[in-house]
Amino acid sequence: MCGIIGYIGNKVAVPILVTGLKRLEYRGYDSAGLAVLEGGELRCLKAVGRIAALEQKLNGASPTGTVGIAHTRWATHGAPNEVNAHPHFDCSGRLVVVHNGIIENYEELKTRLIKLGHVFRSETDTEVVAHLIEERLKGGGDLEGAVRESLKEVQGTYGLGVLHADFPDQLIAARCGSPLILGVGDGEQFIASDLAAVLGHTRQIIYLEDQDIAVVRREGVSIRTIPQATPAERVVEHVDMELEAVEKGGYDHFMQREIFGQPTSIRNAMRGRIDFSDYCAVLPELDAVANRLRQVRRIIVTACGTSWHSGLIGECMIEEFARIPVEVEYASEFRYRDPIIEDNTVVVVISQSGETADTLAALREAKRRGALTLAVCNVVASTIAREADACIYLHAGPEIGVASTKAFTSQLVVLYLLNLYLARMRGLSSAHAADMIRALEAVPAQVEQILAEDAEIRDLAQRYEYCRNFLYLGRGYNFPVALEGALKLKEISYIHAEGYPAAEMKHGPIALIDRDMPTVVIAPRDSVYEKIQGNIEEVKARGGRVILIATRGDKLLSRKAQHILYIPEAPEPLVPLLSVIPLQLIAYHIAVARGCDVDKPRNLAKSVTVE
Repeated sequence: MCGIIGYIGNKVAVPILVTGLKRLEYRGYDSAGLAVLEGGELRCLKAVGRIAALEQKLNGASPTGTVGIAHTRWATHGAPNEVNAHPHFDCSGRLVVVHNGIIENYEELKTRLIKLGHVFRSETDTEVVAHLIEERLKGGGDLEGAVRESLKEVQGTYGLGVLHADFPDQLIAARCGSPLILGVGDGEQFIASDLAAVLGHTRQIIYLEDQDIAVVRREGVSIRTIPQATPAERVVEHVDMELEAVEKGGYDHFMQREIFGQPTSIRNAMRGRIDFSDYCAVLPELDAVANRLRQVRRIIVTACGTSWHSGLIGECMIEEFARIPVEVEYASEFRYRDPIIEDNTVVVVISQSGETADTLAALREAKRRGALTLAVCNVVASTIAREADACIYLHAGPEIGVASTKAFTSQLVVLYLLNLYLARMRGLSSAHAADMIRALEAVPAQVEQILAEDAEIRDLAQRYEYCRNFLYLGRGYNFPVALEGALKLKEISYIHAEGYPAAEMKHGPIALIDRDMPTVVIAPRDSVYEKIQGNIEEVKARGGRVILIATRGDKLLSRKAQHILYIPEAPEPLVPLLSVIPLQLIAYHIAVARGCDVDKPRNLAKSVTVE
C-alpha cells in the first residue's frame, strides 16, 4: 500500500521521481506528491487522483533540484485530498516526510505535540512523524539521530523517507513492517518501496530489514539499527529482472497481460522442480527442514484474500494424497486468537508480495509458538520469505494488476508440488506420482486452449455487464474457485458477487435467485458431477440464468444452461488451474465493458502492508 521513491544524485530529480511514481501507482492512487530541494528551499507539489494529475501541475513549473522524495497514496487516515497527500511538512516547512504504513499511537503523539505548540495541517497519522523529528532537532544534532529517536516513540508500521533543507546532502530512509529498498548507483542513490521504481536506473539493491535506518548520500549509504544505533551490514544484491517485466507489453492492461501470461508463469513455477527418474518433486528450498517435514502431523495454512483461496485448494490436495490433516485460516484471525500449535505442526504462509501485514504477523506468531514455518511467496527477499524457516518461490514475475491472477495459479502449482513432495515421503507410489506429474505437465498447454477462446468469453461477459449481483457455485476442489471467481468480479467491476459451496445454496442464497441474478456454476466431470447437476436444476427451477464451466465434450450439461464455457479434462486436483481462467476473463471483460479501471480498482492496493 502506497508507493515511495526518493533520489539523490546529480541528475534533475523530478523526471526520475515521476517515472518511479508511475511504476508504483498500482500500490496507491488516491493522491500523489513530491518535494524537491532547490536553492536551499523545499518545493512541494501535490495532486488528488492519479500521477497524471501531478504531471499536469508540473508542466512549466517543474523544480530542477537533484534531491527529492515522492509518494503515491492509498488513504488510511483522512480523505484523499491535497492536504492529506504526502509529503508532509513540519511547522518550519524545512522538513518533509513520506510514509507507508500506519502509526497506531498517532493520536497520543499528536495530542502531546499540539501541547508543545506544533500546528497540524492534515488528518493523517504520518504528519506526527514530521513534528516529532522537528521537536528532536530543536536542541541541535544530526538528522539521522533525530529520526532514530523519534521512531523509538512510534508504534505501528512504517517505510519512511525524510528530506530536510538544512541537511541537503542526505536522505533518511527507515523501515519497520513496511517494505523499503535502497537502489545503489554510481554517484546517485535511490530509496523505494518496490523494485519497479528503480529498475530503469540500477540493478544493485539493498533490502532494508525491520528496525533499519539508512543515511543515503550521493557517494553511498550507511545503515544502523534504530534501537541501539549499531552499524548494520546489509548485502548489495544484483537483480536480474528486466524492466519490460513491469510494462504492459502491448496489452491494454497489466491484468490482461498477467492472465495471458499464465501458461508461462505456470511453467516457471514447475521448472526444475520435477525428478522424472524418481517421479517426485524437487524442492531444494526444503532440504534444511526435510527431517522435520517427515515428522509432520498437522499443517496450518494461513493467508489472506486470493492466497487464502489457494490454501483451501492446497488443503484438499494434501489431505487426499499426503493424508496429513490441514486447516486453513485467515491470517488476520490467526494472529488474534490463541491457536493450538502442537509438536510437529507446520504452518504454511502464502503471500504474493511477501509483505502482507496480517500474514507476516501470523508467521511470527507461529514461530514464537515453535512451529516449523514454510512460506509460499512470489517476491524474492521479501520479509516473509526471509523470516520463514523455508520459502518456495513462485517465480511468477512481477504482478502489477491489483487483482491477482497469475500468482494464484502459480500458488496452486507450488502447493501441488509441495503435496507431491510430502505424499512421496509418506508412501505415495511412483506410478501414482508419475500420473500426477504427467497431468501437471499438460496444464500450460491446456490453459493456452482456454485463452484461445477469449473472444467468445468476452462476448458472453458483455451480455452481463449491467447485472448487479452474481452467484458462483462449486463443489470439492472447485468451491474455492467459486470464491476466487466471485472475488475477481467484485474487485474490478464493483458488482456484488458471492461464492458458495453448491449444496449450501439451499441454505439461504437460493432466496436471491431470479432472472436478474446470474449463477456461474463450475461443473467439470469429477467425483461430484452428478450432485452438482441437481444444484443446477434448482437454479433453473427458480428462473435463474446459468453460466456453466464444464468439461470439453460434455453434451448433457449443454442443455441445462443459457451459456457454457468448456475447459479441457484434467484430474480433480488440477481442474482449478483450468476452471479459474474463464472466471478471470469474465471478470476482466465485464470490468472493461463497465469502464472500470481494471489495474487500479477503487479502494484497493496491491500489497496490503497495514491491518
